[in-house]
Amino acid sequence: MGIFEITLTKYGEYQFQLIADNGQVILNSECYITKENCLNSIASIRRNAKDDTKIKCRAISGKLYFELTGTNGQIIGSGLKYESLASLINAIEFVRSFSETALINDRTLS
Repeated sequence: MGIFEITLTKYGEYQFQLIADNGQVILNSECYITKENCLNSIASIRRNAKDDTKIKCRAISGKLYFELTGTNGQIIGSGLKYESLASLINAIEFVRSFSETALINDRTLS
């Protein structure tokens, strides 16, 4: 299923990760000044994850990763770096399948 986990950086900015049930991080967000912007980004991922035009596959240093963009073209999340195309595709499919229903765990409240 997956969960969006919101945390604070050491600089006091908000960020989130989409985490699979097995604990593996699938997607990392950008950093946001306000929690509202962070939550808006999660909503944007939910809206855009199934839109192929919003997912950009990239390679760096021989590793594959993806970026998910919002309707404004800004990057709202990035996948981890993968060795194989199959692993990259699995991660993208996870985001497509579970981001819409993933619960939000706000760790900034504790």
